[in-house]
Amino acid sequence: MMHKKLALLGAGLVGCSVAFAQQAAPPEDTSHTWVMTTPLTQIVVNAPRIEKEIMHVDLKMTPVNTAQDLLRKVPGLFIAQHAGGGKAEQIFLRGFDCDHGTDINVSADGIPVNIVSHAHGQGYADLHFLIPETIEGIDFGKGAYYADKGDLNTAGYVNFSTYNHISNNMVKLEGGAFNTMRAVGMFNLLGNEDAGKRNAYIATEYNYTNGPFDVRQNFNRVNVLAKYNQWLNEKDYIGIQFSTFTSGWNASGQIPERAVKDGIISRWGSIDPTEGGNTSRSNVALTYKRLINETEDWQSFFYYSRYKFNLYSDFTFFLHDPVYGDEIQQKDDRSIYGFDHTYTKRFNLPHSNITWQSGAGIRLDDIHNLELNHVYQRDSLLNREAYGTAMETNLQAYTGIEWRKGKWMINPAVRIDHFIFNYHDKLQSIPAGQDQEGTRVSPKLNFVYTASAVAQWYLKTGMGFHSNDVRVVMQQQGKDILPYSVGGDLGVILKPAKNLIIQPALWYLYLQQEFVYVGDEAVVEPSGKTKRMGADLSIRYQPLSWLYVDADINYAHGRFVDEPKATAYIPLAPVLTSTGGIAVKLPIGFSANLRYRYMKERPAIEDNSVTAKGYFVNDLALAYTQKRWEFTVQAQNLFNVNWNEAQFETTTRLRNEQAPVSELCFTPGMPFYLKAGVAVKF
Repeated sequence: MMHKKLALLGAGLVGCSVAFAQQAAPPEDTSHTWVMTTPLTQIVVNAPRIEKEIMHVDLKMTPVNTAQDLLRKVPGLFIAQHAGGGKAEQIFLRGFDCDHGTDINVSADGIPVNIVSHAHGQGYADLHFLIPETIEGIDFGKGAYYADKGDLNTAGYVNFSTYNHISNNMVKLEGGAFNTMRAVGMFNLLGNEDAGKRNAYIATEYNYTNGPFDVRQNFNRVNVLAKYNQWLNEKDYIGIQFSTFTSGWNASGQIPERAVKDGIISRWGSIDPTEGGNTSRSNVALTYKRLINETEDWQSFFYYSRYKFNLYSDFTFFLHDPVYGDEIQQKDDRSIYGFDHTYTKRFNLPHSNITWQSGAGIRLDDIHNLELNHVYQRDSLLNREAYGTAMETNLQAYTGIEWRKGKWMINPAVRIDHFIFNYHDKLQSIPAGQDQEGTRVSPKLNFVYTASAVAQWYLKTGMGFHSNDVRVVMQQQGKDILPYSVGGDLGVILKPAKNLIIQPALWYLYLQQEFVYVGDEAVVEPSGKTKRMGADLSIRYQPLSWLYVDADINYAHGRFVDEPKATAYIPLAPVLTSTGGIAVKLPIGFSANLRYRYMKERPAIEDNSVTAKGYFVNDLALAYTQKRWEFTVQAQNLFNVNWNEAQFETTTRLRNEQAPVSELCFTPGMPFYLKAGVAVKF
């Protein structure tokens, strides 16, 4: 009876969270053997969430090896690291330079990752508290068509799910170039006798590297994840999880092209060797689920996060202060409280069926400290540029139905978000207790038509939004609090052969206001309205059970709406990107994955007079797996190409220069890098 009820949990709104079904599903083995659990031949085009099924195959054939790989698994998503490995990655998706998360909603096991009104950037999404070996699935969606996804869901969303159960204990040791060391441990605390009813495990990770830079990164990170879940009876389920991480690092920063060209520093050098920082985050979450009957269920989810961030950066060197330099310190110290409640009801009608899902919740950011300081070599405070405390509250609710009749599925939904902002500026005369409020209503309407077993058409439409920084909201007295987006996707999922899936799509997105707060300078920079349109193409091909080929090609054309044509380019917006590779998994236990990623050059400034350079980089991962042992070798940047990872058009002045210079500043991408590891399961 219990298994019958669990099967009912697979139903849900298209694009809505299926966390209930994921949590209740039978546990998976993390043994990483060569056998595939879901080959392409088993995927049908009318699956409720075919993207999740395809991602499941991707993860089995091309597993995640690093924390950076987690985001790269999303088709069309690119990242750039430019602060020593400890800072959140810069994210690019669908013609957006999302900065560190401004226009992409990121979560992990339902816990929001994005930090709103962050000291460094709006929606800052640091995923480094995740341990790659614990990732069971990656759920994603492009566009703002998903009723259960709210703030920052304009370009899309990503949710990472960790295992609820592991069958084996595992210890892994890795080492490589640049004095790189990594250790991972995963331990099943209750054994397998009650697996499915009661599970508990703990996972730990330690990372260290000096990196390829002249200034040693001295990068340290420690991660811990603990999970416990239990079916109390046939109707009630409870899950508890805890995670914590802390890291510290030195960074070589973004360097001007002329400094390398003139021989002032090497490609791996730095102008200010004191850049870097430290950060930490601890999360606690509680999930309670109730199967009311065979057609109804509800879930309550509570979470708490404690977050600290301290970053030292120098982008302009001696532009503003020719004596002490322009180094800045950004600090963030906060507690995050949240609650989400979801109710699902299924109606079985004579010739159709309806799934109704509604949710409501609250998120409260109690920001104890937000700082932007002008400092000298980290230790000396020269001036406070911004200093305050804040409280930001997001009340949200949504409802929608999924109506299935014959070959059609229609999914109307609506979401409402209400924000309350309060900021106490300790440097200005803005008193504590003054609030600004804003409300955003976001309707969604999606259609799916399954023409045959070979083709499924879809049309997704909807509105989304990204909230603005609390400091902007207070300064502008409520203007542009919640800039909205409007977009649509028209696509088709084709399966012309049992081992081939092709997914082309056309899309459009209008955004009322690009992000307007510059956290590095504590200034407001309105950027205006933008529109983007583009095309995506995904291909998955498995000609043999042990051979897997994938490719994603993404094109985006984006412009400012109200600017003259010559100056309407969106800085750093990706134009043409592609990722893919070939994976081999042989029955003898040997596997090989050759991956590529390509980004075409793109505008670095509004008039396109300066362009960020494109790149084509290849990585190779080899593994030999037996029942208890696994040996791995990874080669990043296999052909050792010189490529620029992060790039910005910046006005800088070096010491003793008479005048400032505006040019491209960059962080060099990783050179050829070899890492080997061994893992044992017991």
